[in-house]
Amino acid sequence: MQGQLRKMHARLESDSSKPVQYELPLGDQLVALNPLIGKAIKLTYTGKILCVHCSRSIKKSFNQGYCYPCFISLAQCDMCIMKPETCHYEAGTCREPSWGEEFCFQPHVVYLANSSGIKVGITRQTQIPTRWIDQGAVQALPIFKVQSRYISGLIEIAIAKHVSDKTSWQQMLKSKAEPIDLVAKRDELIAICSVELAEVTQRFGQQATEFLANEAPVDIHFPVDSYPLKVKSFNLDKNADVSGVLHGIKGQYLLLDTGVINIRKFAGYEIELSE
Repeated sequence: MQGQLRKMHARLESDSSKPVQYELPLGDQLVALNPLIGKAIKLTYTGKILCVHCSRSIKKSFNQGYCYPCFISLAQCDMCIMKPETCHYEAGTCREPSWGEEFCFQPHVVYLANSSGIKVGITRQTQIPTRWIDQGAVQALPIFKVQSRYISGLIEIAIAKHVSDKTSWQQMLKSKAEPIDLVAKRDELIAICSVELAEVTQRFGQQATEFLANEAPVDIHFPVDSYPLKVKSFNLDKNADVSGVLHGIKGQYLLLDTGVINIRKFAGYEIELSE
């Protein structure tokens, strides 16, 4: 099977005790990955890269799959996507105002997650639970629903003064994180950040933020039969062939007995997959 890579599709089963189900997009094909765990697989990079937005042929990709013109012109590649508190829409300098209105001025959720330990994060409401899975979180808890990405960013930076806002991907891939009482941690953080949270409410109005007091933590199980003792990361730009026994899938990583590969990093690369 051969085709252009995209980030893996992932879904939770209705039975929460079952692992996340993964599919690998290769062009127009979707390859079920869970049945391949325990088997030897090989990914071969053909040397061809296509921009994930405009499909032009490129020699180097930026920001996980974009050509340089798209990288510097698209709103979805702007710095405010990574740091939403820097949103400049109101200044009239948004790269694509219509894109911002469709994706940024939509309900967002501020959450706590446990991937390599406790972290705070944000995502569009429609991206739950996909965002948590992509981060390799074994637990997640929504804590606020807000009107826009910008507001979620302001709450995130307040909470991030007390807990991390990043995942240690190496630690996440070495083992399953120890359970955390996310509800207790939520209540602790809200108390600590009460002044900053009140300022956000005063600035944007009571209707702009909703405290999700009745939400319960979500447990996520990944299809992993063994974790690597050391994390060796494959780079298709340096080695076009990646092969080994697939021992698991977590976040956007394939865990092989020979190393790990971040599929999302190589979006747009043309790959041949074989067993």
